[in-house]
Amino acid sequence: MDIYEKINELYDKRREVELGGGDERIEKQHEKGKLTARERIELLVDKDSFVELNPFIEHRTNDFGLDEQKGPGDGVVTGYGKVNGRPIYLFSQDFTVFGGALGEMHAKKIATVMDLAAKNGTPFVGLNDSGGARIQEGVVSLDGYGHIFYRNSIYSGVIPQISVIMGPCAGGAVYSPAITDFVFMVEETSQMFITGPKVIETVTGEKISAEDLGGARVHNTISGNAHFSAATEQEALQQVRNLLSYLPQNNEEKPPRLDVAEDDDYRPDLTDVIPFDAVRPYDVRTVVEQVVDQGSFMEIQKDFARNIVVGFARIKGETVGLVCNQPKVMAGGLDIDSSDKASRFIRTCDSFNIPIITFEDVTGFFPGVKQEHGGIIRHGAKILYAYSEATVPKLTVILRKAYGGAYVALNSKSIGADLVFAWPNAEIAVMGPQGAANIIFAKEIQNSENPELVRQQKIEEYRDKFANPYVAASRGMVDDVIDPRETRIKIIQSLEMLRNKKESRPYKKHGNIPL
Repeated sequence: MDIYEKINELYDKRREVELGGGDERIEKQHEKGKLTARERIELLVDKDSFVELNPFIEHRTNDFGLDEQKGPGDGVVTGYGKVNGRPIYLFSQDFTVFGGALGEMHAKKIATVMDLAAKNGTPFVGLNDSGGARIQEGVVSLDGYGHIFYRNSIYSGVIPQISVIMGPCAGGAVYSPAITDFVFMVEETSQMFITGPKVIETVTGEKISAEDLGGARVHNTISGNAHFSAATEQEALQQVRNLLSYLPQNNEEKPPRLDVAEDDDYRPDLTDVIPFDAVRPYDVRTVVEQVVDQGSFMEIQKDFARNIVVGFARIKGETVGLVCNQPKVMAGGLDIDSSDKASRFIRTCDSFNIPIITFEDVTGFFPGVKQEHGGIIRHGAKILYAYSEATVPKLTVILRKAYGGAYVALNSKSIGADLVFAWPNAEIAVMGPQGAANIIFAKEIQNSENPELVRQQKIEEYRDKFANPYVAASRGMVDDVIDPRETRIKIIQSLEMLRNKKESRPYKKHGNIPL
């Protein structure tokens, strides 16, 4: 056999690996509305940029008839490529081979490419489509999951980690995505759950479909386990490409900065956005759209804990993270879920050197027995911890209300804000004027001839004396009271001034955030 025959043999073996489970199983995958592992990679990375690693790895198990079954690539494709010209490492599970189930060598391939991503300071993307642990391999498959979980954890905050759920993801398989920074799901074809519908019915008697138990809608609206939902796999992969454009390659770099055309940063329409009446709702996204570069806002977890809005955007081409109260939902008050959502996002921004801008209009922490018993104290403390811990540039703009402990929690000067601005209509106080007046002047109101008239007078008296930005500004808790129309200008100036900010913290192994 000469060298050319050996080369032909190589290409034959490559074609066999690339065919995965074969034409029949590929057709079944397509019938479910799902792409193959390799088709997904082609959509994710730049054209002709993917380089496969370890294509010839196969399982080495002889039990339960596996010795008679071939598994090209052992059910997962791994390697590296480029997205928008920047490198990433990735894996893509192949459902046509053993149902994408994870075994010893399957896990070894993923762990190997994760290590390469960390060594090279490169984002890591996992395309998940798996039946779970390969039962035929027993405890070895569980050990494989452990190796992956460990790497997810130690590389957290070092390189961006993104999970895309593109099929079933059950049992131990869900914990790797749960540790990563962002989770994408595809409607109708992807699910995540610890125990499936059949097990639940057997144990508890509850009947539920896989989609209603752990589909994209559930995890994007109720559980908060996912960050993005897409109608198709193509849409999901395009969202991943877009997300990566906001992120640095690793924790030692700053996010990419885009060149933008010079434009007038004065925004005259901002004066019409927010109602002067403190109790009238509005959509905070209208403020965001006026302040950030046009079309640059990428909202995260938009359907979960909708009383707070978080996401990435660009201002003069620079990536920023936005944390915004949403007055149109629960009056913008903070509850358990919104506290978790904001805290996680703040820490993500801090991990990857992304400045944090807070648009504040908050009535306080949401009251109620359910919230108290659910642990609002512990969950609300996460926001305090996350802001205090963050060392990236931190700006706050108080748009209207900033009451009570929520004012302190939302990046006040006392917990480390670099700059705090307030609009002239802002009310900064221990509580709203109505509640404060009813407490402070209770006897005076009660003993008056016209209690309602006196109550209204006292409310206005309190508002004029305390619930305005100038009291806080006189104490240095607000750096400046600004014209709303100049908000974008002030933020641009601030980001430029804070670009080289460096701030250290006392040495410690790690803090103990109230989880």
